[in-house]
Amino acid sequence: MGMIDSLEMEQYICSHIDKEPELLYELDRFTHTKVLAPRMLSGHLQGMLLKMLVRMANPSHILEIGTFTGYSALSMAEGLLKDDAHIHTIEIDDELEPKIRSFFERSLHSNKLHLHIGDAMEIIDSLEGDFDFCFMDGNKRDYPAYYDKVMSRLVCGGYILADNVLWDGKILQPVHRNDTQTKAIMEFNDIVASDDRVEKVILPIRDGLTLIRKKSL
Repeated sequence: MGMIDSLEMEQYICSHIDKEPELLYELDRFTHTKVLAPRMLSGHLQGMLLKMLVRMANPSHILEIGTFTGYSALSMAEGLLKDDAHIHTIEIDDELEPKIRSFFERSLHSNKLHLHIGDAMEIIDSLEGDFDFCFMDGNKRDYPAYYDKVMSRLVCGGYILADNVLWDGKILQPVHRNDTQTKAIMEFNDIVASDDRVEKVILPIRDGLTLIRKKSL
């Protein structure tokens, strides 16, 4: 059996799942033509997974660390079932704010989306209440700190979904002493693996997703 082309496989998968909503398709095209590092976008497959997980978990209070251009937040909003559910999403890059807001305002779920610009660690402290779902996709150097912060605010039975945990396979290679991002991802993976407070599974989708559930007391 020959090698399977990963792009061809993703195209096959995307042709056999729910169609990408028009607004998200437009955001995908905008990101790939106008924004640096477009591969940071969640995209069709991961977006549909986020929507499905939100449907299954049925959360009321979602936290997202790392909005980028807003694709993942809009995908999760598509999955919200409760009328009073909402998403707080945090982005460090203020230059992205106008475009993020422009797409959020066009969403049918715009009233449930709350964008915050600034440092995630500070903004999380300013938010009221606990979270029952968190999508972690911010600065990789801060993953261990994010995890500690979010776990202290996550309800029992709540979920964390952490992106990029396989980090292009760098977690299996010798790490350069100045590669702080890879070191932090590896530290995060080790912390989660040894944390008895949670159930966890790594999904080898795109750059790796760890699905974490906080156990009940």
